[in-house]
Amino acid sequence: MLIGALLVAFLLSIFLTPFVGKLAFKLGATDKPNERKVHSKIMPRMGGLAIFLSFFITFLLFTNDFWEQLPLLVGALVIILIGMADDIYELRAAPKFLGQVLAALIIVLWGGLQVEFINLPFITDTLEFGVLSIPITILWIVSIINAINLIDGLDGLAGGVSTIALVTIATMALIKGDLFVAMVALIVIGSTLGFLKYNFHPAKIFMGDTGALFLGYIIAVLSLLGFKNVTMISLIVPIIILGVPISDTFFAIIRRLVNKQPISAADKSHLHHCLINLGFTHKQTVLLIYALAACFGLAAIIFSFATMWGALILVTGLLLIIEIFVEKIGLVNSNYQPLLKMLNFKNKP
Repeated sequence: MLIGALLVAFLLSIFLTPFVGKLAFKLGATDKPNERKVHSKIMPRMGGLAIFLSFFITFLLFTNDFWEQLPLLVGALVIILIGMADDIYELRAAPKFLGQVLAALIIVLWGGLQVEFINLPFITDTLEFGVLSIPITILWIVSIINAINLIDGLDGLAGGVSTIALVTIATMALIKGDLFVAMVALIVIGSTLGFLKYNFHPAKIFMGDTGALFLGYIIAVLSLLGFKNVTMISLIVPIIILGVPISDTFFAIIRRLVNKQPISAADKSHLHHCLINLGFTHKQTVLLIYALAACFGLAAIIFSFATMWGALILVTGLLLIIEIFVEKIGLVNSNYQPLLKMLNFKNKP
């Protein structure tokens, strides 16, 4: 049944995407070239609508608990409407943010999805979040939505990275016996892969905010469904799974603070921009980031089976590798190399 759901979603997405592309042109949901864009012609966006429709139809066909999962679907619908409005009218940041918070509130308050406590390593007591459980959960959902949105800068990039994260979530859900999370993840994987047929370089359509916000929302929700109310170590698993978009977002904030720019300011210094500036082609950059995302996914699976000390060593190693990689490619700026300078200083005679 799981493979059947994936295949149905995949075929539906392949079928629906060309029609969504035509609809995007009619509604004016197009992406025009500018100094920040890497494409050179007007492109239809809003392709994420095909991903959502494929997901929604397949979900109805393969699940029997529609009413129980209504909060998840309503939250997704809110995200889709906000994304479509932005792709057509280019909304300002405030209404987009409010729409994301509304979608998060629906799944948190109506759906009851909350991270209420965690067990701390080396300590027997649990850390209860209490009244902070709702804002913490909302913060997670909104943060992941925006992390996926920020990485959507090259053909097939956000879709591929999201698919790799979902494959990891589905794998871990199957290991734990959580068939619902695995089913939903596989449906979204199928929907996204079908869309990638048209979105991989050279793209014929962009997913737009419609797709990026939806994928961010569903990944954030599924990661919480699979890992809520667990140990501090296990809570790190979804962060590792989403290592690429989270790292890119984190260092984008650092970059803007270092360069004394507003945090919301747009720039052309994200991970994919830096790799292209180093001489990688469009396709090579996307495939390299896919490989990085896959490494994070594999690390998350290994991490979930590690002992406490093994997990801490793995996290420490990942953080060091990320920092060295960031400094090497100039993700913050060309002068930001504290660790490399320290290592170079120690190596001097």
